[in-house]
Amino acid sequence: MKRQLYSADHEAFRATVRTFLEKEVLPHYEQWEKDGIVSREAWRAAGRQGLLGLAVDEEYGGGGTPDFRYASVLAEEFTRAGTPGLAIGLHNDIIGPYLTSLGTEEQKRRWLPGFCSGETITAIAMTEPGAGSDLQGIRTTAEDHGDHWILNGSKTFISNGILADLVVVVARTTPEGGAHGLSLLVVERGAEGFERGRNLDKIGQKAQDTAELFFHDVRVPKENLLGELNGAFVHLMTNLAQERMAIAVAGIAAAEHLLEITTAYVKEREAFGRPLSRLQHIRFEIAEMATECAVTRTFVDRCIVEHSDPDGAGLDAVHASMAKWWATELQKRVADRCLQLHGGYGYMSEFPVARAYTDGRIQTIYGGTTEIMKEIIGRSLLG
Repeated sequence: MKRQLYSADHEAFRATVRTFLEKEVLPHYEQWEKDGIVSREAWRAAGRQGLLGLAVDEEYGGGGTPDFRYASVLAEEFTRAGTPGLAIGLHNDIIGPYLTSLGTEEQKRRWLPGFCSGETITAIAMTEPGAGSDLQGIRTTAEDHGDHWILNGSKTFISNGILADLVVVVARTTPEGGAHGLSLLVVERGAEGFERGRNLDKIGQKAQDTAELFFHDVRVPKENLLGELNGAFVHLMTNLAQERMAIAVAGIAAAEHLLEITTAYVKEREAFGRPLSRLQHIRFEIAEMATECAVTRTFVDRCIVEHSDPDGAGLDAVHASMAKWWATELQKRVADRCLQLHGGYGYMSEFPVARAYTDGRIQTIYGGTTEIMKEIIGRSLLG
């Protein structure tokens, strides 16, 4: 079915993204995976190409368009290219809204130009060794010392953790406040007492630096408080819908691409003297996955439209949770089935299906696990 949500401008932007991937990312990606990190030059190249800060006002160097469909195009093309290491979606879709919606004028002028040029790489630090989806379990603390905060604690599984120049840290500023005693503090590269641990060795997304972060009596200026004091819980909940939509967009794009390359493979690969595609079981497998992808695509596209409506309230948390868990679980199932259809070749790292299998496994975990998504949906229906 022909998709209806993209205009000629969006498709022109898609061509730009593909050219950027071909010139600036794909030739270097194998080396980045060996290094466990992408080059900073790639971020600067993305900035020069206008891929960073799409929703940031032009006066700060951004694209000036809040239309989420451009972010969707980026997510789709990076997913199809198999290049999750350059975490532009994290930078643009997850961290960007905190800076643009919560930042003071002084903060915007200080941080956003570098954010858009690629000189300033960002990360958000929520997860701790003992606290993931449960914000009430956060133990990182920030004590008020007049004109500054003293930050202590540790974070883990932080994407862009090694490269990040700005880290939005979720910290407890009111001990007795529970989830409502948390604030967002921005820690800048070079702050005394701010240390990065090892670049974590993951099963997939090898080029994407993921680190432990440690804060030992880090002095954070009061002007680096982002948003309201003790307001982090509300701020985080407000922006989670877009984060989950970005993950859902990547999820269905990955499933569709895996189906595409596997369909081509079974037409060429022979067994028992004829192509695999001539076997009824193979045809049924492809038919089932194609139908699941088509149905999921229709729902996700509707969610994108809803979230992109300039006159609407944006996509609500419940439907974003539906899109996230369904699309990512579909991605996981399709990756497994497509690898199986590739046989032994599917287990070889040089085959795209193998890399997609390991790179995509995190999708049902970060941004809120499938189980958390179902809890959000169930609670909305049952109280």
